[in-house]
Amino acid sequence: MTPQVERIRLAEGFDVVAYVYGDGPETLLLANGGPGLPSLYLREPHAVLGQRGYRVVAWDQLGCGASDRPEDPALWTLERYVAEAEQVRAALDLGQVHFLGHSWGTWLGTEYCLTHPDKVKSYIAADGACDIPHLVGELQRLRGALGPETAAMMIAREAEGSLDHPEYQAAITLLNYRHVCRLAEWPASLTEALADWNMGPYQTMQGPNEFTYTGNMKAWNRIPAMHAITVPALVLCGRYDELTPACSYLMHAAMPNSRIRVFEQSSHMPFYEQPEAYFDTLESFLRAV
Repeated sequence: MTPQVERIRLAEGFDVVAYVYGDGPETLLLANGGPGLPSLYLREPHAVLGQRGYRVVAWDQLGCGASDRPEDPALWTLERYVAEAEQVRAALDLGQVHFLGHSWGTWLGTEYCLTHPDKVKSYIAADGACDIPHLVGELQRLRGALGPETAAMMIAREAEGSLDHPEYQAAITLLNYRHVCRLAEWPASLTEALADWNMGPYQTMQGPNEFTYTGNMKAWNRIPAMHAITVPALVLCGRYDELTPACSYLMHAAMPNSRIRVFEQSSHMPFYEQPEAYFDTLESFLRAV
């Protein structure tokens, strides 16, 4: 499905590009992972909902995809991205939205729900985590499953800054295939987005890779505040997710009107790994709301 493409001027003077699929009365606003990762990997599979009576809207967040790519690290903050999301919603006159955040998009989505509760009809937190110190502990557990020698090697390489060493990259590749996407062949929309990842926002906010948190979000924890998110909420994750089911259960327990679904054959991309079960779950939730 070919989207309608919209260019939006932000208050800071930069442009971001949004993509609209379908024209249904209910709007699903997608906030992709990253940060710095183009929206292609998330919007392409979810575009199917544009053919099923929904309006699906995604945007390339500032710093990625077809949007402007300034190089000022001061721009890469959660608060600025929340303001950006609201500017996108307002510019496209979306009204109340069903906000779906995937991965880092759950940091953005949670903060958006807390900042603009009147703009959200429901919240879908997909494959995310809202307590980063807890997540770091979970990631150490996943790394530990590679074996004590490999885990020690990774710690040593990180300490000396040699993350480009082949043995370190081999360990990251194995972790990615275990906990990011378990398909033997990754979809083209995913590999294309990953190849165009802008590491500036990512390294500033998160760190050098999916399993190492050193950026300005490393101490972030919004679990204590999530009781204020009272709209219907759906928490989704894969059994083998890098942002583990334990992280998802913390979010589910914190939000008073939430339900949770763990996809047993998936990791971080259930919309690719188990698309039928994923979209059945998502559509059932949206219809109920």
